[in-house]
Amino acid sequence: MRSGVIAQKLGMTRIFTDAGEHVPVTVLKLDGCQVVAHKTEAVNGYTAMQLGIGHAKVKNVPKAERERFAKANVEPKMKLAEFRVPESKMLPVGAEITADHFVAGQFVDVAGTSTGKGFAGPMKRWNFGGLRASHGVSVSHRSHGSTGGRQDPGKTFKNKKMAGHMGVDRVTTLNLKVVQTDVERGLILVEGSVPGTAGGWIYVRDAVKKALPKEAPQPGKFRMAAATETQKQEG
Repeated sequence: MRSGVIAQKLGMTRIFTDAGEHVPVTVLKLDGCQVVAHKTEAVNGYTAMQLGIGHAKVKNVPKAERERFAKANVEPKMKLAEFRVPESKMLPVGAEITADHFVAGQFVDVAGTSTGKGFAGPMKRWNFGGLRASHGVSVSHRSHGSTGGRQDPGKTFKNKKMAGHMGVDRVTTLNLKVVQTDVERGLILVEGSVPGTAGGWIYVRDAVKKALPKEAPQPGKFRMAAATETQKQEG
């Protein structure tokens, strides 16, 4: 499997097809998504690529982190993440992954942190139906009702669906179609909604339940900092 990318969610919009149909899309931006380090079997016990995105102020980066970025010859990053890839799919350290790493029409899996809702009741949090509107129900129409038995079992079981904190969970949405990419502006347009708020960090990878198109670049599409043209490797 190829490496995924870290992107920033800009928001939602829509585009129109040649037939006049509108397609709702989420706009994801690749803002300097670079390879920061390699994890190898000999040193770390597994193979992976560490990616970074966003421009962090040097004064806000710890000294140890600054030295690591300096060793990789990349600017300090705001967000770091690892993607497990085989050694044959590794991209060179310092490579910046471009938007055409994904091709239009392919499917991707997108993960992000869901929007926080604070303390929510059972109807909003778990889609409960609520209590009846009459026949003795008073001032508790949106409550969850009974939480357990009486003497047997004499307690409320763990993981009972009740009111509580909602949101701020890691959510993965599978099989979203890539509608369009814009290499110059670093944009990836994905059909449908993506978990998280505008400005949040999103992890995009090739779909594990769909076949990768033959035209997808292997091991990925990237450019080096000193290069003037996008480099493509076939492997």
